[in-house]
Amino acid sequence: MTTRPEFKEYLLDQFAAFGPVQIRGMFGGSGIYADGVMFALVADDVLYLKVDDGNRDDFEAADMKPFTYRHKNNSGPVAMPYWEVPVAVLEDPDDLAQWSTKALRAARAAKAAKPEKRKRAKPG
Repeated sequence: MTTRPEFKEYLLDQFAAFGPVQIRGMFGGSGIYADGVMFALVADDVLYLKVDDGNRDDFEAADMKPFTYRHKNNSGPVAMPYWEVPVAVLEDPDDLAQWSTKALRAARAAKAAKPEKRKRAKPG
């Protein structure tokens, strides 16, 4: 699950119409952030956007599928709430901006729905 540097540069160009993003390495792939919120991921040079009920129909209409990985206990593939972006969308910065706006909205909603993590007290 790697991301080639050339693909990262390509993505930064493609996201220009959407706005500034940061691409950070994670688990062999990359997370893509806007305003500190992860709304996309890249694995093996494939872009996936965050999906919820507000944008799932777009991905299903394009016959796209969610990102899956094999869990360490080999219980079968685990689907993540990130779905592959159609090539036509990826290649059109304006379309990518529209899809990314919905994905960012989904990511913000998911983040807001999570209970806040408690910080552990450091042993003194």
